[in-house]
Amino acid sequence: MIKRSIRFVCKVLLWFIGLSILSVIIFKWVPVPITPLMITRALENKWSDKEMVCSHDWVPIENISKNLQKAVIASEDGNFLTHHGFDFEAIQKAMKNNEKGKKIKGGSTISQQTAKNVFLWQGRSYLRKGLEAYFTVLIELIWGKERIMEVYLNSIEMGDGVYGAQAASEYWYRKNADDLSKNEAAGIAAILPSPRRFKATNSSSYINKRKSRIVKHMSYVRKLDY
Repeated sequence: MIKRSIRFVCKVLLWFIGLSILSVIIFKWVPVPITPLMITRALENKWSDKEMVCSHDWVPIENISKNLQKAVIASEDGNFLTHHGFDFEAIQKAMKNNEKGKKIKGGSTISQQTAKNVFLWQGRSYLRKGLEAYFTVLIELIWGKERIMEVYLNSIEMGDGVYGAQAASEYWYRKNADDLSKNEAAGIAAILPSPRRFKATNSSSYINKRKSRIVKHMSYVRKLDY
């Protein structure tokens, strides 16, 4: 019985590893059509008898303004271009501040957020964090920085029912993603911690301050040659 159980677990692990690697390889070339978060939001709206809205238009990274790419790096992950998936300095800082009872973001990199958004469910658990680390390593090895940024900017939530750079640009500014100015890109990046709560236009004073900081930090982001 023990040997059977071990063989079963080994088979499950091998299948999981094989399918996960295959899915990462496929999405290196194929646009991600839908994410677990999109499905979750749709179900939440259905259960609440709300309209199920999902605006999502995939565009290649060449059609996404460099301003927006720099803005999310400045806002979410300043070391994105140099780390290998994990920013251990940011994680340590987050842990220390959490111990002091301060509320700050948890130190997740753009790579980690992409792994979570595309392959995993929302929530906090050791299992999900472990799988997030596993998929982060895979996409760093197989995709590379440019593809990670492309998938990230095409899949993250940027408003209520709004996913990806193109849909967000049309929703907030009535323009294409490749036409965003620095201030407009900073406006979208500023709301990413809570995109259903905050607005990129007609923003609160808190978001306006975030925009100003992001625009300032964008000048420190080096050339995006990936």
